[in-house]
Parts: sequence; structure tokens; C-alpha cells
Amino acid sequence: MRTADIRSRFLDHFAARGHTVVPSAPLPTPDPTLLFVNAGMVPFKPYLTGEAQPPWPRATSVQKCVRTLDIEEVGRTTRHGSFFQMNGNFSFGDYFKEEAIAFAWELSTTPVEQGGYGLDPDRIWATVHHEDEESRALWRRLADLPDERIVARGDEDNFWSMGVPGPCGPCSELFYDRGSALGRAGGPAVDEDRYMEFWNLVFMQYERGEGTGKTGYPILGELPRRNIDTGMGLERMATLLQGVDNLYEIDETRPVLDRAAALTGTRYGGDAEADVRLRVVADHVRTALMLLADGTAPGNEGRGYVLRRILRRAVRSVRLLGYQDPALPELLPVARDCMAPSYPEVAAEFDRIAQQAYAEEDAFRSTLRQGTTVLDTAVAQVKEGGGRSLPGAKAFLLHDTYGFPIDLTLEMAAEQGVEVDREGFTALMGEQRERARADARARKSGGALDTSALRAVLDANGPTDWRAYDTLQTDSRVLALLGPAGVLPVVRAGEIATVILDRTPFYAESGGQDSDAGALTGASVEAEVLDVQRPLPGLVAHQVRVSAGELAVGDAVRAAVDAEWRLGARQAHSGTHVLHAALRQVLGPTALQAGSYNRPGYLRLDFPWRGALGPAARSEVEEAANRALRRDLAVDVRWMSLPEAKELGALALFGETYGEQVRVVEIGGAWSRELCGGTHVEHASQVGVVALTGESSVGAGMRRLEASVGVEGFGYLARERDLVARLAEQLQAPRDQLADRVAGLLDRLKAADQAAAELRRRAALGRAAELAAGASEAGGALVVTATADDDARTLALAVRDRLPQARPGVAVIGSAAGGKAVVTVAVNETGRTAGLSAAGLVKQLLGGRGGGTDEVAQGGGLPAAALPGTLDAVRGLLGRRSLG
Repeated sequence: MRTADIRSRFLDHFAARGHTVVPSAPLPTPDPTLLFVNAGMVPFKPYLTGEAQPPWPRATSVQKCVRTLDIEEVGRTTRHGSFFQMNGNFSFGDYFKEEAIAFAWELSTTPVEQGGYGLDPDRIWATVHHEDEESRALWRRLADLPDERIVARGDEDNFWSMGVPGPCGPCSELFYDRGSALGRAGGPAVDEDRYMEFWNLVFMQYERGEGTGKTGYPILGELPRRNIDTGMGLERMATLLQGVDNLYEIDETRPVLDRAAALTGTRYGGDAEADVRLRVVADHVRTALMLLADGTAPGNEGRGYVLRRILRRAVRSVRLLGYQDPALPELLPVARDCMAPSYPEVAAEFDRIAQQAYAEEDAFRSTLRQGTTVLDTAVAQVKEGGGRSLPGAKAFLLHDTYGFPIDLTLEMAAEQGVEVDREGFTALMGEQRERARADARARKSGGALDTSALRAVLDANGPTDWRAYDTLQTDSRVLALLGPAGVLPVVRAGEIATVILDRTPFYAESGGQDSDAGALTGASVEAEVLDVQRPLPGLVAHQVRVSAGELAVGDAVRAAVDAEWRLGARQAHSGTHVLHAALRQVLGPTALQAGSYNRPGYLRLDFPWRGALGPAARSEVEEAANRALRRDLAVDVRWMSLPEAKELGALALFGETYGEQVRVVEIGGAWSRELCGGTHVEHASQVGVVALTGESSVGAGMRRLEASVGVEGFGYLARERDLVARLAEQLQAPRDQLADRVAGLLDRLKAADQAAAELRRRAALGRAAELAAGASEAGGALVVTATADDDARTLALAVRDRLPQARPGVAVIGSAAGGKAVVTVAVNETGRTAGLSAAGLVKQLLGGRGGGTDEVAQGGGLPAAALPGTLDAVRGLLGRRSLG
């Protein structure tokens, strides 16, 4: 049975039993404690924890998930991958254990021809929590499972919580016996390779308190509303139903593995280490495809860094298998064809996905070249010093700064007869991981604000009455005051705090739009609003600075948005939509927004594209945007269901999470139609102008446009006009000839620089002959030391070349500028044959600083006053190492 069919059978089964089918949320999640959705329940977390009211009593989904905490272990075992799909059914205070167990058993054991999975009931085992006699009885009654196939387990295995105070409860897992060839008999407690877990049923019925670890925390009591959260691993069920050994051999991954094997001339199953690399390729290419499809772009931090590592590990693994050409153009289309039956968007968006992936591979191949140079230099230094081990710090530098994988460092160092201090590297990697975990713990704790206090406000008062679409002012009441230490009774002049109001007109930062500015005023207080956020779904939090008086809980205040600020914000956000539509009009549909930010007067927009936009393309995009403004296109806002919006062709931008009802913003109808929660102008002409101010790279395959809009846009154009006028006046040239005049000046300056450089070179050559003629002997070598005003390297090489080639010769030239000195050493071939090294001499003269080759080397950081003494030391240094 194809994986896509397993998926559709699951959704059909639960839809027929009253569940609403909820589409998978995008992999990037707004949850501040996560980078990506890593479990099927994550999108439902607000409903399961009581933070939000669920829109349905029961739901089902197949959720895309990514876990990358131990990415280095992917492929080394066959049980886990970085991308996986979790089939889930959920009940929010509706049904409980009996129905959840019945639903799971029916789907698992119903014959294939009747819509089920057709698993043999006699090979299914269940585990239950050792205190959950109710579930044990239900498995006996509903599934006719004998007691010997119902295994009791403790809290570590069969009690679930999120690791923080909140819902928790026992769980029950289903395992399938895959036969004696895969391990010992005796059930999942004996061998979890033979007995594969495929479904976990979580019964959320208790509330837990504070505590660390999986056990030891107090159970505070029963939840007022019991929930069900189950997860069936799609890849695991595919493994069982397709009769293969593991998830790397199912129909959604094996074709990628086979293509990688064919490219590299490797037989899967022939070599354990090669098998690991093939599995890494199969997993990582599929994961990268799905992350790119959901709008993650390669980058240097956060989600982008995770994707970059995944792509580069895939490319590196193919390289280690012997394939040196670009690999992703061969592998990514195979992954697309595997995943498109379940996710048609990977085919529809493949041009954009491929553009970004292939650009990242090209960049990494360049990185490999740079890293190879750094590695070769480091290995040479180790050998020169008589060592045989590359320091762990150098290997970590290669990994962390240049993106150079440790496996490649080990391989290439070994080829040159050098070991790598793997323990030192591992220790540094461990320190980096601990810093990352500490950052993750900080995110999980909610940062500076006490999220439990925020939740208490939300529970006590309900969601904030948010009026940002309707008005700029509201009469409001202060519900709570919060600081880093928790709840505050009052905030005085000069202090900053977080204020929760019962209603607010302030726009909270989201969707790329900056938060509103404004003020809170009351009978005895004035406060400036600095920032507005949504720390919890439904709750709006205002960061304010009290400028006069004091603010207390219960105070009545007038909340007022700065009208000019909001107008500028509306212009910038609508301008972003206009620029996005103009960009797609000029470059085509693959130029899809991958990120944006806008505030009054300014906007930026990121989009996938290989190579810089030329002046003609930038002008065409800018003209298309401003023509739309001149046509005064209508701006319409409509609410509709998400399926209706997609049917209409509205763009759902990556990284955003949408509810059942979505807000569609149109500018000129179909010309610009996007899902958006921001504030906008009423007609396109109100944007004023879109003036492009910059175009740059923000990573491999990703470009950024920046623009000024509204009054700031006109101001930018006025400054550009004044600059051109001043240049035209100073150069005495008509404006239309200004570019040619400046180009002519630059050509003449370049020619003058070249002529000056030639004069300096000739002067140096003339001086070189004089210096070489005055060479003295030290330690069996001819030595010249001198100073130069500039270009010490040229003089050093010229002097060296004029020394008698039959004798070892050394030229040492120093130059000083800005209070610092630089020393350049050049050694002729006879000197190098005799054992002299320019790099070694520089390091001896400068106390280990400097670098280069045996032929020529340079070092700096020397105080200018110390230069004469350093040059005088050269002869003594050479005299102590006589060449005979």
C-alpha cells in the first residue's frame, strides 16, 4: 500500500466518525519554544492546554514534522529520520479512552478491501500505564487482546506530559510483531526492533505541577475537560504494510536512496558506512524538499541554519561516496515525485524550491574550496612544527566558520598523514550544543515575562477585545501590570512594564508589520507605548514607559494609536503587497515572498532568486509598482474560509499560520491577492510612491529588495535629485551626460593609479639592485634588510631575485604606517633547498605571528618603534642556524 494511500485511509476513517479533517500546519511554527513543528499535537496545543477554544469537538490530521536535535545520528540507526509524518486524531472534551481505543483497533485490523490496514490482530501488542486498569480492561473487551499481550509499563514509557506544568496523563501504545527473524520473542519490553511501535494513544486527564524530568512531579488533580491526542507514525505504518525493514526503504524515501546509489556506484547493503551515507542522503533530501516547500530558506541562524546544515550534509554525503558533480539536480526531482501524491504543492512550487536548493549547493561547493585552502594551510603548519595532530580548535573553526564538515576534515587530514584532535573538537561542539540548549530552554521559559502570569490574566478575563481594524482609540481598563519578576501593583514615572488592557486599538507586531506606536492616558497618568505583542493566542500585551504619574491595575485609560504612525504603517504594508505583485509580474511566479518587514516609510521584501537583479530589472519592477499606484487600484478586504481563499488563488505566504477563517487582501483584484492580517490603505494611490533604495543578497539563492514609501519615499527621491544636481554642477555636465562623465573620471583615476604604481615598481627595482649589491653574510646565507615606504612585498621579491642564485639568499623588508609595522620575508630557491623558510623566519621574528609559504611570508602587529630592532635581529637569527 502506497504511503499516500495509508494517509488518505487514515483521514477517511476518522472523517467518517465525525472528525473535522484539519490540513497540516506549515513546518515553521509560531510557537516560540520551537523552530519547527516536531509532533502532531503542536498545532492543537492551544486547544489541548485550554489557551484557546477549539473550533471543533474532534479533529484529525496528518501533520508534517521535523526533528533535528541529534541530526548527526540520522542514518546511523534505521528507526528515526529528521522528517516524518504523524497521523493523529484528537478529542477536545468529547470522547475519551473507549472510543479512542476502538477507533485505533478498527482501522488497524479492518481488512484492506474494507478500507482498513489489514494488520493481523494476533500480532498486535498493547502497552498501558501500570496504574491504568481501565485501559487494560478496554483492550480486553474491545479488541479481545489476551492479558499476555497487554504489557504494563511505568511513567518513563507510558505517562505523557509536555515537560512543564499543564495537562498530562497515561498513554497506551500499539506494537506489531514483525517476526522471529528480527529479534527475540517476548513483546516490546524485550525487543522493540522486532515489535515495532506504530500508534500512541495519550489520555489527557490530569494536571501536573512543577518538576523536572519525566517523573517526580505532583499530580494536582483531574482536568475539567479530558482530551485525546493520538499519534500514528505514517512512515512506520508504511514500513509494516509495504513489507520492508525500515523507513528508509518505503516508497517515499527508497527511490532517492536508489538514485544516490546509482550516481555513486554504491550498492545499498554492501558496506555499513556507505549505507549510513545513503540513508543520510535519502532522509535529508526529502527533509530539505519539505522545508523549502513550506518557505524556509537557507541561512546562518535559526530555521535557515538547520536547513543549510541538512542540505550540506546531503551534498557532503554524496561527495564522500565518490560523486563530485552537483548532486541535488539529480536527487531533488526524485524526492518531489515521491512526495507529490500527498503534497501537490511540492510539484507546483518546484521551480522555486529547486532554485534555492541548487544555489545552496553551488555555494557549498565554493565553501568546500575555501575550506580546503584553510585546511591545507593548517596541516602545513602542523607539519612544519613537527606535529602530527590538527588541533580540535582548528577543526571546530573549519566547521563553525566555514561550514566544513568534520567528516571531511578527518578524511582530508588523513590523506595528508595528519590526525585530528577529535576529542578537542567534540568538546567544543558540546559547548556549542549546550549554549543552543540553554537558548532553547530560555525560549521555552518564555523569556523575560512570566507566561504563567499571562495565562492567568487570559483565563480570568478572556481574550483581548482587539479593535485595530476599526478604530485608533478605545476607552480601556488596565487588567494587569507585569515585569520580569512577575505581577506589579503599580508602575511609576520612568519605569517600563507590560500592560494588559481589556480592549485595545493597537496593532500587535505580526505578518512582517511592526507594532503601532501611541500612548495611554488617564486621570493621573501618561505613558508611551513602545511595543505591542501577542505572547499568547488571544492576548495582546503592551510594553509601555510611564512618562508622568503612575499606572495601577483597574485604572481607566484612553488607548490611542499615533495616527501618523498608523498611516505610515498602512502605506508600507500595502506597498509591500504592491512590490510583491510587481516583482512576480516582472520575474515570474517563482519570485515568491519569503519574508518581509515594514514600518512607516520603509519596507523590505526577501524572495528566492539566483543572482543579482540588474539595473534594468530593478527599474522595471519599480515602474510596475508605481504604475499600479497611479491606476489607483482598489484595496479590498474579505473574510472567507481557507479552502475558499486557496480556490480563489490567494497567496498563503510561508511561515504564517492561518485559522479556519482567513483575511484576504486584494489590490486590483487578482493582480495582488494575499492572505494577510495587516493594516492597509483604502486605495493604492494612498501609498504615494515606491522608491527602491537597495537590492542585495541575504544568503545563497535569496535576494532582498528595500524601498521607501509615502513621504519618506518622496524624500528619498528629492535627496537623489539634489545629489545629481550637485554633481552636475561640480562636474559641469548636463544630467543626461553625468554617468559618462563620472565613468571618464574613474578611467582617468585608474590610469593615474596604474602609472603611479608603475613608477613605484621601477623605483623599487632600481633600489633593489643597490640593496642586493650590499648584501651581507649570516649563517652561510646572503642577507638584505631594509625598510620601505610602501609595497614592501614587491621590494622584497625584487631584492631576492637579484641576489646570486647559487647562494642561499634572504630579503627582509619592513614598512610602517599608523604606528604599526609589517615585515615581509622572501627566500630564494637555493635558500629553501638549504632548509630556510620565509614563513618560519617571520614567525621567529614576530613571536609566532604571521604566515605565508616557504618562498614568501608576511607578518604584522609589530609596534613601529620596534621595527629597527626586529630587522637587526635577522642576522643573529640566521647566524645561530648556520647553513655551513
